[in-house]
Amino acid sequence: MSSFFNTLIGWCERQIMRCPWTLLLLSLLLCGATLYYTIKNLEINTNTAEMLSPNLPFQQNQAHFNQAFPEDATTIIFVVQADTPEESSQAAGKLAEQLNKANDRFDSAYIPTDNAFFRQQALLYLDQNDLDNFAKKLTDAQPFIGHMAQNYHLEGLLGSIGQALNQRNNALPMDLNPILLAIDDALKNQLNGQSHYLSWQNILSTDNYKSTAAETQFNRTIVIAKPKMHFNEMLPADVALSAAREISHAIMAENPSLSIRITGETALEHEELESVTKGATFSGLLSLVLVFAIQWIGLRSIRLLITTYIVLVMGLILTAGFAAITVGHLNVISIAFASLYIGLGVDYAIHICLHYREGKADGLSNSGAILISIRDVGSSLFLCALATAIGFFAFIPTDYAGVSELGIISGGGIFIGLIISLTVLPALFCVFPVNDVKPIRSPLTPAFVITFPFRYSTGIKIVSILLGIGACFVLTHLTFDYNPINLRDPNSESVLTIKELLQSKTESPFALTALANNLEAADKITTQLKPQPSVHETITLASFVAKNQDEKLATIEDLNLMLGGQLKNFDNTLDTANQQTALIKFNEALKKAIVEKSPNVPQQTLQQLQQRIEAFIKQADATQTPAASYVQLEKNILGLLPFTIERLRTSLTAIPFELDDLPSDIRSHWISATGLYRVLITPEKDQNRPENLKEFVTQVQAIDNTVSGLPIINQAGGDAIVKAFINAFSGAFIAIVVLLLLMYRSIRKTLLVIMPLLLAALLTGATNVLLDNPFNFANIIALPLLLGMGIDSSILIMHRHHSSSGEDENLLQSSTTRGIIFSSVTTLCSFSSLAFTAHQGMASMGLVLAIGLTFTVMCSLIVLPAFSGKRI
Repeated sequence: MSSFFNTLIGWCERQIMRCPWTLLLLSLLLCGATLYYTIKNLEINTNTAEMLSPNLPFQQNQAHFNQAFPEDATTIIFVVQADTPEESSQAAGKLAEQLNKANDRFDSAYIPTDNAFFRQQALLYLDQNDLDNFAKKLTDAQPFIGHMAQNYHLEGLLGSIGQALNQRNNALPMDLNPILLAIDDALKNQLNGQSHYLSWQNILSTDNYKSTAAETQFNRTIVIAKPKMHFNEMLPADVALSAAREISHAIMAENPSLSIRITGETALEHEELESVTKGATFSGLLSLVLVFAIQWIGLRSIRLLITTYIVLVMGLILTAGFAAITVGHLNVISIAFASLYIGLGVDYAIHICLHYREGKADGLSNSGAILISIRDVGSSLFLCALATAIGFFAFIPTDYAGVSELGIISGGGIFIGLIISLTVLPALFCVFPVNDVKPIRSPLTPAFVITFPFRYSTGIKIVSILLGIGACFVLTHLTFDYNPINLRDPNSESVLTIKELLQSKTESPFALTALANNLEAADKITTQLKPQPSVHETITLASFVAKNQDEKLATIEDLNLMLGGQLKNFDNTLDTANQQTALIKFNEALKKAIVEKSPNVPQQTLQQLQQRIEAFIKQADATQTPAASYVQLEKNILGLLPFTIERLRTSLTAIPFELDDLPSDIRSHWISATGLYRVLITPEKDQNRPENLKEFVTQVQAIDNTVSGLPIINQAGGDAIVKAFINAFSGAFIAIVVLLLLMYRSIRKTLLVIMPLLLAALLTGATNVLLDNPFNFANIIALPLLLGMGIDSSILIMHRHHSSSGEDENLLQSSTTRGIIFSSVTTLCSFSSLAFTAHQGMASMGLVLAIGLTFTVMCSLIVLPAFSGKRI
């Protein structure tokens, strides 16, 4: 068969050499037409939900949820955080309002924990004990609230506090320590040049100002927006996210202490695509320089180098056209076909160029060098292409649609690269022959290195077997990282923010969702899930109906009778007069309270605050505009009081309600248009830890295997990908073995080709385990490339090793060996540069490629000759 193929290809080459210009012209016309067709027809599909087969159970579950609750599918999460809960609420409300106005960029935006209904019924959601404590606190503060309603200015506040401090006969109904600490904090921040508002919500609702570990979460508000996606573009959410950042920056500019961070699945995928693009640009430029240098060293001819690049570009164009015809689009994985083609397709051109150069150096004519270059490697290159294409085509029937499409495109591209190398390349040699070629010698290479695989074959065999056995034991610890967040740039805003949210028990984006046909079924799921240690809570529509409403409403009505009139008449216009005088008087009141050892406030608080006030007065009076400093202090202390009073007034108007009374904007997130009820399941443990994530998914699925959510997508998607690769590689391996048996008709030769590949695979996996570089959604894509490189190298070495005619020829100094080394180093330089990018997935893929290619070349050039038993 090999002889027939060589005869056939030799006849074709002679026909090409008769009319090379005609072939080149036709090739250029074909490439031009293909390029035009590709630009017009090849689309981009960046919808990651379509990377796996829609028929997989978890994909169907997710699609079911997305169809039932479209507003909560493919969303962006905005994390609004400020120094106080009031500022956070105000900014979140403004953000949601402006996002909704940008209806050309967003379908909707809402705050899950804040709307008119929740503001009115807020006190009904408190436990009775908490409500009683809050009511007592408001009752104690009633004189203070009444005074501030009539005297909303700094003088009114400080005057009433100063008077209360020096009341020795009557016990104060209200604890003044929290408010004094808050004023002290405002003074300290302003002394340091920072604007820090006093939180009246914290003062009225907590016993110890800034005493809880949950303050960060308390000052954080989540806004969820659904962007309009454009999946025919490389960055489908770019328009929406650009608008979101513009709106966020404008709101943050109004308050320097405010931060609005963007995260969520959509933002993560967008930043990943941006990171990949930047990383690809950097690694592309770096690899271009390295590849050019390596190929110059290998070919030592500018003409051969240019010829190789012409063939490479033509092959890329034709492969892109093949993709446009067969698949019609590129996804975020199959877009890597160009990189894979450069790594594999250029190999054929390199081998032919080196053999052609070798023939010219040996004194052959131009036509003779062309024919012998094809004769020497033609059949081997065809076998290499066939074996490599089988490796890619094996992914077509798998459930991993992203790689399946990559398999179609890259598998076809392998044959396109082979055909171009066997036709256009010889035509270019005819038109632009390489003359005055000198043999490539390596005089500095010691004979020990050249003869090493043969002289020490026994030792190499023993070491290879031991390494293979050792690698098998190490591979028992091989893991797959199911969390795609770990693939992204760890320093990006979206990654840092989502990792923070994953620690939360109530705001984790890794919550799960179950769907029920009715409320009774939803309650049943809730009852079954509550005892699970990995579950924090379950929320259904019924969770929003407050319990024990009659008793709570009685308490709220009493508060409203006592405070309602004062709150309604609260004057929210800040009087900005007499701040300096008020502060000086308050300072004197503090001194008096300290001297008289006032029992109403700890002495430490009084002394600290009095010293801070004196420092502030001294600093403010030393400025060119002292009044501005006092005005700012008044604003910092009292600026948020009207907002808090208004929220309190609204909450005192609570009314009884039932399930049917819940407003539609709440119901739409918990009951679908078709009557499906949503059950939200939040995690108890930090979901940044893989074992916690797996436990959460396992325990919830044990009760309801139809649940959906990001943890399910990640874990089940990872399982599907691992299964796809195992099936594909198993099928490819069997097919390649059968192919080699048919071609070589020898079990021994087949084993000689397969053994180095298996050993390289074992060593690659074991090394990744030792380097703690687990396989993941990104670096597993490197495996087809390693399979192709391994097969190609072994086949070419076998062909040269058993067909060499001269006894003086040494395998390790032949053009075949140089071709393998330089094509491998070219690929190594092209892809290992990815290891230096910020995107962790790309970096891990670069590391896997670097390790795998190194072991592939070593096993092909050392292990295979050692096991061959032939000495040269």
